[in-house]
Amino acid sequence: MRVLLINPFGSNWVEGSDDKSETAIRMAPNGLLSMAAYLEQRGIETAIHDCRGPVKRIGTSAILSRVRAFRPSLVGFTAVTSSFPDANLQAEAIKQAEPAVRIVVGGVHVSALRGRILERFPAIDLIVTGEGEQALYELASGSRLETVQGLVYREGKEIRDNGLRTDLVELDSLPFPAYGKLEGYPGSFEAALFNYPKAPTATIISSRGCPYQCSYCDRSVYRRSFRYNSADYLYEHMAFLKKQFGIRHVFFYDDLFTFNRERIEKLCAMLRSKPLQMTFNCAVRVGHADDDLLRMLKAAGCWMVSLGIESGAPEILARHKTKVDFNEMRSTVKRIQKAGLRAKGLFMMGLPGETEETIRTTTDFINGLELDDMNMTKFTPFPGSPIYQNIHDEGTFEEKWELMNCLNFVFVPKGIGSKERLDELYKQFLKQFYTGRNWVRKFWPLLFKSPHSTFRLIKGMPTFLRIKNDFEPKQK
Repeated sequence: MRVLLINPFGSNWVEGSDDKSETAIRMAPNGLLSMAAYLEQRGIETAIHDCRGPVKRIGTSAILSRVRAFRPSLVGFTAVTSSFPDANLQAEAIKQAEPAVRIVVGGVHVSALRGRILERFPAIDLIVTGEGEQALYELASGSRLETVQGLVYREGKEIRDNGLRTDLVELDSLPFPAYGKLEGYPGSFEAALFNYPKAPTATIISSRGCPYQCSYCDRSVYRRSFRYNSADYLYEHMAFLKKQFGIRHVFFYDDLFTFNRERIEKLCAMLRSKPLQMTFNCAVRVGHADDDLLRMLKAAGCWMVSLGIESGAPEILARHKTKVDFNEMRSTVKRIQKAGLRAKGLFMMGLPGETEETIRTTTDFINGLELDDMNMTKFTPFPGSPIYQNIHDEGTFEEKWELMNCLNFVFVPKGIGSKERLDELYKQFLKQFYTGRNWVRKFWPLLFKSPHSTFRLIKGMPTFLRIKNDFEPKQK
């Protein structure tokens, strides 16, 4: 049995603009890499195809050539909402060329919609919902479909749903992701500019699930469970990346990296006693970022921490984010910076209940924080999120999946006059932040603190200028 795993590119652009995303950032598909390593460990031959552009631009010839050369019995796609249309187009092309190949799709989008996917998209044979390693192995090893937990499949004209997977994998038992199966790794995969001191970089996801339930988060894959790798496993993972690929900086992509205090204390102690000469970024949550913890992170090599703030308007935050003390936000940012770490704030514009007044409040709040970096996404109501159920009561929603990537406003709350006005407010905010005295003052030292970013900025300057123009407010 051979399994080809495909990461569809999807639509990672702003509506109406050419896609320039890979100049700014290109991340490795960690989920597929974990699947590949798990299958290979159990004797299943695998290959990974990481798409470099949307089907509408590059076509399907590369995919079909890979299928014909590798001759898989099973082709697996991972898909978020915005990349699912691309995955389906590729699946249709594969089915037409090689009808005997079975197509399976996993990921957050299909985990939320389950059987509705098979009803609408006949080229897809199977849906793996939730955690995928064991289900994919069972499919590849010939298990009967009715015995595979989490599987949704066709039986004649009927759609069968095997329910939720209950025997979740022990995370420390997993092999390290199969990074070596990615063409050009790690050099072809680059992080956001000035978010790291030295390249090459890598990403690690060290936990699964979340005990919280914010209104905008889709928890269809891991639901309310929360599991994490041990400190020993994380240290060995970092050491593996350093030895095999020369990685110098790691991004921990966990919402709750510091949730378990004991494992972070142990990891930091190991990184201090047996230094790997690596730096890392992580996210902290208000209430899980005391001064001692921040000092430990700094001493262990942490360079920047992200803090999910979402909004500067108390009424918006109280409605959409669970168990957050708004007044503690400011002090947490200051304490992060006092510990010698860079503080990055994560925000979201256009949530239900948003008005021009709440946007002004958030803008003033952010200006007062004096952050070292910031990311403002556009609220997107994903199918598995709690807010999705009643989203049409909250404003106007254009459910166009290829645009649901947090870069386009597909939802306009009742308190905003139009999509065009919301876009204008977003662009005004970005211009104000990135031309403000705080950002300008903090940007110039970064040219020396992150020389690889500086080189990328200079090399890609024409593209970055076009990106800048995409976000310029219209002149009146």
